[in-house]
Amino acid sequence: MLSQLLFVTAGEVAMANSEIRNNIRRLRFDNGEMTQQQLADKVGVTRQTIIAIEAGKYAPSLPLAFRIARTFQVPIEQMFMYQDDDPESPKANPDA
Repeated sequence: MLSQLLFVTAGEVAMANSEIRNNIRRLRFDNGEMTQQQLADKVGVTRQTIIAIEAGKYAPSLPLAFRIARTFQVPIEQMFMYQDDDPESPKANPDA
């Protein structure tokens, strides 16, 4: 649904009516208190991008999501969780 795209920058997309939650902050601290800048350097983005992703303001591109997950050696599903608030979604409406 192109009408739901709010903002696109540096390979990231924020979508209306959905939310991607993440465990980046927890995993940074579980891995030697890695700073946002250190993570940004490892995955090839700016510190501001990491801040925005951690805060849930932007969803990372799929390649970036994989790079972040690989940095912490966890499956992508452990790093990012998708919550869809769209009542038309099959996941939100299992009887559909």
